Order: sequence, then C-alpha cells, then structure tokens
Amino acid sequence: MALSLAGCKSPEPEIPSPSPETTPSPKVSIEIPEKPLTLPPDNPEKIASTQVQTYLSRLANQGFSQQNQGIWIQSNDTLLANYQGTIPLPAASITKVATSLVALKTFNPDHQFITLIGTTGTIENGVLNGDLVIQGGEDPFFVWEEAIAIGNLLNQMGIQRVTGNLIITGKFYMNFESNPQTAGNLLKQGLNSQIWSSEVLNQYQTLPPGTAKPQVIIDGVVAVSLTHSENIKLLVRHYSFPMAELVKKMNQYSNNLMADMLAEAVGGYQVVAEKAAQFVGVPKEEITLINGSGLGEENRISPRAATGMFLAIDKYLQQYNMNVADVFVIVGKDKGILDERKQLPNLAVVKSGTLDYVSALAGALPTKEKGVVWFTILNKGASVTELRNQQEILLKDVLNNWGYVDLSPANLTANPERKTKTSRSEIIQ
Repeated sequence: MALSLAGCKSPEPEIPSPSPETTPSPKVSIEIPEKPLTLPPDNPEKIASTQVQTYLSRLANQGFSQQNQGIWIQSNDTLLANYQGTIPLPAASITKVATSLVALKTFNPDHQFITLIGTTGTIENGVLNGDLVIQGGEDPFFVWEEAIAIGNLLNQMGIQRVTGNLIITGKFYMNFESNPQTAGNLLKQGLNSQIWSSEVLNQYQTLPPGTAKPQVIIDGVVAVSLTHSENIKLLVRHYSFPMAELVKKMNQYSNNLMADMLAEAVGGYQVVAEKAAQFVGVPKEEITLINGSGLGEENRISPRAATGMFLAIDKYLQQYNMNVADVFVIVGKDKGILDERKQLPNLAVVKSGTLDYVSALAGALPTKEKGVVWFTILNKGASVTELRNQQEILLKDVLNNWGYVDLSPANLTANPERKTKTSRSEIIQ
C-alpha cells in the first residue's frame, strides 16, 4: 500500500507524545526459568527418532544436504526426536515467534496502542480553523477502516473541513507504512471519501451496511512534527486491537511490516533475540536475529529454541485463560497464509516460514496418545515446494503413530471471548 500524496513541511507545532499504554503492564522478568521449557538434547525416544531418520534419508535421496536440516520434537518432559536441534539455522518467519513472545510479555495480551487526534484551533460552522494533529502511538494495524471510523467521528463532532494542516507526530503508522509523511498522506485520503482510491472503496465495502462515508476536507498539507507542545485540544482517542489479536493477525498473514513494528515497540530486534533466549532458557547463541520478521537467512534460531518459544508463549498465556491457539493459526479453522497448504494436519497450531531456499514449520500437534506434541522443522534446500511436502509427510507419520484427534483439545482451543476484541475510537468530551 504505497499510496502517496504531495505534501511539504510547514511550521512545526509542539505536540505532546501520547503514552501507548492503556492497561498497566506487568514487570517483565527476563531471568532464565527455574525449569527450562525445553529439554536436554540427549537420549530422544526411539519411535519418533526412527521416523525422523527416515525423513532425513528421503531428503538426502532427493539431493538435500542433511547439514541444512534441523528438527526438534517433544511432548511434556519427553524428548521425542532431535536432529541438530541446538544448532541455529535459517528460520525465516519462525522469527515472528520470537517477536510474538517478547511483545506479549513486554506488554500483555490486552494492551492497546493509542492514537490521539487533536487540534490547535476551534470548530465553527463545520469548519476546524486550525491544524488537525495526529499523535501516533505505534499502532501496527491502523488501516483504512480506522481512518474511516475516525473521519466519521470528526463529522459527528461537526468537522467537515480543516483550514490548516494535517500534522503527524510520534510513531504513526498507516497501512503498514512507517514513514510518517507517507502514513499521513494515506490518512488524509482516508478521512475524505471524495478522494478515495479504488483500494479504499474496496475496504469500505467490507464494513457493516450503512457505515457512513466520512468527509473531512483538509485544505493544508501533511506535515511531520518532531517537537512537542501543550496547546493541543484532544478530540478523538483511538485504541488499537489488543496485543494478542495484533499478534494473531501478524502470524495469520505472516506480515513482515507488522512484525518489525512490534519488534521496534519492544526495543528492537536485538532485544527480541536476547529476551527470547532468556524467557526460554536456552543459550543466547541459539537465537541470532537481524530483524523482527525473518526476512534474510541471517535470522537463525535453533529448533530447540523455536519449540521453547512456543512453550513459553503457551505458559505465559495460561494466566489469561488463553493458549497458543489464540495467537497462531489453527489449521483448518483460521484463514491466512497457510490456506494453500492443504496437506497440513487439521487442528495443528502452527507458524510457517519461507524464503527462497528456506522452509520452516513449528508449533503444536494434538495427538491421542502423547497429548500435545511440540515440534520444529527447519529446512534449507533448492526446492521449497518439496521441503514442504516432506514436512507434511513427517507430521502425518507422527500422527499415524500416536493417533489423530477429532476435536481440538481444550489446551489448543482459542478462547471464544477473544472474538469480540477489536479496535475502537471514542470522542473525548
């Protein structure tokens, strides 16, 4: 969504930056857990290990180097299989599991980022005489729908035209654009249905029937301000989706830009790597990152660490009556980037990762005999399609051994109360 409207700098008003917090976040301990979430790499169970060796032999027969493959499978306190499980390998979008873990624990599942809309002027006869000021709060999922909702609220307040500029301050993102000038141009378009593109119209069609089309005409330009002032009258407060729902959306569609925004919100990719290793209880060498999204083979995670991150997320969410199914895709139930992979086992809760020569898959597999089996498969080779096929065959072998389930177990069932969690905007009286 690289839409852009012409704009130029204007005098910069001083604007206070909002705090993105709406709920107190618990203090985050980054000490190694008393009991590591993963297991020592020695003496795995024989049955699964034999299946993994067969899997690796199939890959070798197709020309894939075994040095480029890594597998870790465990259930409760039992190591089921390990092949190069402690060696960091290219992880692709499994990197987003690290970002998910650190974002959830740094904030909390109900944390909402706040965007504030204010003015330097007064409202008279449908006209705001002054600037419209946007105070960004790092919302990574501020999209057309948010702009439409805010435009309609401004119309409700009697604002149809702004004589001044649209001023952007703070970390304001829109349609996954982090450049404040670009994001501001998109917002200016979204607030005024008279200048909507076909893309905005298409998104509008997805909104409830009868949703009003806003008309907030901004006479001035989009300008970015880096300074702060106290003379802003607040008009509208916008709350993002809660953190858990943001993480779920990021993982469903493997949105790289959202992932990097969330990594930035917790302090950057180095912080993500450091804290993820400490939360899991693995050596820091098992998680090496260059961003929060997984773009680039320099993002390397060991299979053991990746599995441990899933376990850490699951353990953390339990206190909120949630589990990994609330923040990752449930195969066969959730729409998203995995729709094309028809052979993945239904009811598994997974995250995939793909680069040109990397295919990765990790998550939780419900079985009859072993309960939840936690796994990570990291592959590198010339054919991502064939690597995916072999991953799916391996998971089917595991299920044939320990039994398919007909329904999601309670500990891999998303909390239905989360379905009502969404973004919202309110007028500040």
